[in-house]
Amino acid sequence: MPAPPQGEPEVVVGAVVLDARGRVLLVRRGRPPSAGSWSLPGGHVEPGESLDAAIVREVLEETAVRARVVCALSVVHVAREGYAYSIHEHLLVPLDPTAEPRAGDDAADARWVDPGEAVALGLRPDAQAVVASGLAEARRRGLLA
Repeated sequence: MPAPPQGEPEVVVGAVVLDARGRVLLVRRGRPPSAGSWSLPGGHVEPGESLDAAIVREVLEETAVRARVVCALSVVHVAREGYAYSIHEHLLVPLDPTAEPRAGDDAADARWVDPGEAVALGLRPDAQAVVASGLAEARRRGLLA
């Protein structure tokens, strides 16, 4: 479903999912905007759904990884390819530390990567900044090994 015109951003959710080793969960987008590029998991909020419930559902649908929300991180505004979003970013951790992602829904691929590898895969600068924020918060909370 396309987002509203660029003047009216749609509220969506995004996730920095980190494992105990500090790897981040990425998905390769299967649809526009930015089809084929690597990104953070996330997507639409269903009517009546909380932001926390939406991001847990989206991560599960796109990666098959069950996760829990640690905290909200920030709101990132994105407008490109005829889409406009206000992405409510969250920090999540997997419920099963051995969980292996499997792409589903609108994701063409899903994998755990080291933050440096995310840069090499072409993760957009705005997403890199959110990952850095998530890593800092995870360290502050003692979530990383």
